[in-house]
Amino acid sequence: MPDKNRTAAMPLTDHLRELRSRLVKSAIAILIGMVVGWIFYTPIFEWISTPFNDVVNQARGEGRNITLALTGVADPFVLQLQVAAVAGLVLSSPVWLYQLWRFITPGLHKHEKRWALGFVLVATPLFGAGIYMAYTVLPVGLNILFGFTPDGVANIVGVDRYLSFFLRMIMVFAIGFIAPLVLIGMNMAGVLTGRRLLSWWRWIIMIIFVFAAIATPTGDPINMALLAGPIFLLVSLAIVFSLLNDRRRTRKRKGEIDYSMLGDDELSPLSLNDDE
Repeated sequence: MPDKNRTAAMPLTDHLRELRSRLVKSAIAILIGMVVGWIFYTPIFEWISTPFNDVVNQARGEGRNITLALTGVADPFVLQLQVAAVAGLVLSSPVWLYQLWRFITPGLHKHEKRWALGFVLVATPLFGAGIYMAYTVLPVGLNILFGFTPDGVANIVGVDRYLSFFLRMIMVFAIGFIAPLVLIGMNMAGVLTGRRLLSWWRWIIMIIFVFAAIATPTGDPINMALLAGPIFLLVSLAIVFSLLNDRRRTRKRKGEIDYSMLGDDELSPLSLNDDE
């Protein structure tokens, strides 16, 4: 008989309802995080601007002038709103990561759905590690980019532009670190097999390094390696996990009839064993 523990296929309308539910829950969590970010705006902005200030202090010692500036009347309010949004996105990451996992793995067994908690426990520190890596690389990238400034020219950088650059960096690094867990989720949902992922190893390596080249602000080999190396290691672990998970499923289903492979007008085979 078909596996009753596995969730039945849902029609498109049910998928859309589930997507809406997941998005609403994630949005509520982000809004709560934004409130926290609004309250603690000053220390959060100091943390965000520290990489830029480090570059400014170094540039002043070299006789260069770099300034972070607000140029509009409403910019202070918009800046606080943007900083609160960044804080909300980061602080609510365990919630929307959980919602992401539950949406991409709707067909898991009941006992496998408990792994969603494990996913969050692993994904959250990986997300934080990506942010930390971006935070570490950011001053190096800024220093290299500002180094192209001609003599006698001052750099006046709008805070909104810097914040946009900062947010892109941390999100790209963070998403790169949790992407292997999405591959694991797709394998657990039966969408991708470990063997299929292994057969794509050339494309995976190329995509990782192209992603690292686009994500890093300077594109130099050192910063590329700092991002590509950990992602390649995490993807390799995801492929190994997928291969082991496929073997586990094969052993579990050995001797069982896969009724999902039969057509609507095809007779199911009968067991001829006397003890069944």
